[in-house]
Amino acid sequence: MNASSPLRVGLLVGRERSFPDALIQEINARATDVVAEYARVDIMRAHEPTPYAVLVDRISHEVPCYQAWLKHAALMGTRVINNPFWRTTDDKFFNAALAERLGVAVPKTRLLPSKSYSKDISSASLHNLAYPLSWDAMFEELGFPMFIKPHWGGGWRDVHRVTSPEDFFAKYNTTGEKAMIAQEGIEWTQYVRCIVIGRAEVLPAPWDPRLGHFDRYTGAQSSMPPLDDATRARVIQDARTLCDALGYDMNTVEFAIREGIPYAIDYMNSAPDFDKTSLGDAQFEWVVRTMATEIIEQAGAQQSAPVLPRSIRQLLG
Repeated sequence: MNASSPLRVGLLVGRERSFPDALIQEINARATDVVAEYARVDIMRAHEPTPYAVLVDRISHEVPCYQAWLKHAALMGTRVINNPFWRTTDDKFFNAALAERLGVAVPKTRLLPSKSYSKDISSASLHNLAYPLSWDAMFEELGFPMFIKPHWGGGWRDVHRVTSPEDFFAKYNTTGEKAMIAQEGIEWTQYVRCIVIGRAEVLPAPWDPRLGHFDRYTGAQSSMPPLDDATRARVIQDARTLCDALGYDMNTVEFAIREGIPYAIDYMNSAPDFDKTSLGDAQFEWVVRTMATEIIEQAGAQQSAPVLPRSIRQLLG
């Protein structure tokens, strides 16, 4: 890239428009040498760099070929938000264990084997699985209600609240080949979703999962009491701790608060919902401004600090 040419930022998106349109407008309105646009992906040669200093990934979790393209872009020196190597590696079970190691409260969590497998998997393939599985011990440890959810996924898809062993198996039997986790249900009095940009900037926002999708932010203002100063400070610190450990520069971290303790419920959101109709005006404007600042800073750091796994950095010298 010519040093005198603008630093280009590409947004890789799906159907969303309110956030990427506003972000492009915000970046381009600032008096910097950074310009933003929708990324264009064509058939690419290996070892061919992209024209972008920064790529913002909002859709590769649903379009697999983009995952390979983003990792290649990072190899060639592009900053990618979020880190494409980690994006395809982490999962909810690992993240729960990591959070606990970091001192962040999490619900009791168990990993479940898949209910079914592809036709190439036979009983001989599964000889390492204990039989019978210790379902009763798990029910006693986690109690009811509990939640089962895919160990990898988002958008509350295939998340089930179960209230008894019979209900558990009725829901579990519908999960097919998905690897699932089970978590104790946290009976909360407050729920907050922390919007985290750049691992340091955190906006704690009341968020009520009991409400309809477009009312969860705005309706939470009246459906639950506000956070006290101590709880607010703790969720901010815990959100920073998790995002720093996971390497996410764009994330949302959800906490269910029970008896004054915030339990991290969900923090694997590398393409969080930033739609204006979901966030509301004030929070949407904060996200757009803060994200624009983060991207411009990363564009300036692009040449010196590619985001690669340590082993690859060592190989490249």
